[in-house]
Amino acid sequence: MTDYPTLPLNDGRQIPQLGFGTWQIEEENAPKAVKTAIDVGYWLIDTAAIYGNERGVGEGIGDWSDIFLQTKIWNDSQGYDRTLKAAEKCLGRLGRDHVDMLLIHWPCPDKDLYVDTWKALIELRDQGKAKSIGVSNFREEDLKRIADETGVVPALNQVELHPSFQQRDLRAVHKEMGIITQSWSPLGQGGGMDADAIQQIAGETGQPASAVVLRWHIQHGLVPIPKSTSRDHVEQNFAALSFELSDDQMTRIDALDEADGRLGPDPAKFNG
Repeated sequence: MTDYPTLPLNDGRQIPQLGFGTWQIEEENAPKAVKTAIDVGYWLIDTAAIYGNERGVGEGIGDWSDIFLQTKIWNDSQGYDRTLKAAEKCLGRLGRDHVDMLLIHWPCPDKDLYVDTWKALIELRDQGKAKSIGVSNFREEDLKRIADETGVVPALNQVELHPSFQQRDLRAVHKEMGIITQSWSPLGQGGGMDADAIQQIAGETGQPASAVVLRWHIQHGLVPIPKSTSRDHVEQNFAALSFELSDDQMTRIDALDEADGRLGPDPAKFNG
């Protein structure tokens, strides 16, 4: 991973700081998309059981054993025994004997199963089937509960995060607990690139708007995982590793935060 930025996880491992997301990439298109991302230079690939493309993602990675691969346990598989079985199915579809990061996809507070699910992830880590374990879409109270009840703090929390929804309070909790923040929908599902400030900074730097937004994530110590099936867009996103934003440019993007900027489901209410 020469010149590829990484961040230290709280379990002693390292995670690449720019990843490739595969949400909404169909199974049949996943091998080509993942191969393109790896060819461009990505070292982290993110998928999930619910995406329905794990087999294609595994095929796309092929023999690249050093790619950082992560997947997620879906909501209907929560609970200790169900999670263990679901993880085996994930590994089978991916064609791997382990993943680098296994996540609980949503807390689903109404189900009240995420502590037992977390205990299963700890077991899977101890078995070597998941090198690192974390969560996705967890709130402060969810993070503190699993840490208090098991003594194991997640290595990572993957949450919606983009310039119009910056999750500052949650990021502060992550920093206090030693949890890496990974950003899904880091470009605001495309809309984040249309802001005047982003367009102006793209002009100032001579970089694509998407790379400007992703660079903002990286300089804040976040791990963005943008998705694209177009090689041109994959390359434009990857350009985030090739330049730096000034303090003034970072401040101008920081100013884009909105109180009602969330685009996806609210983790407090989502139990799908």
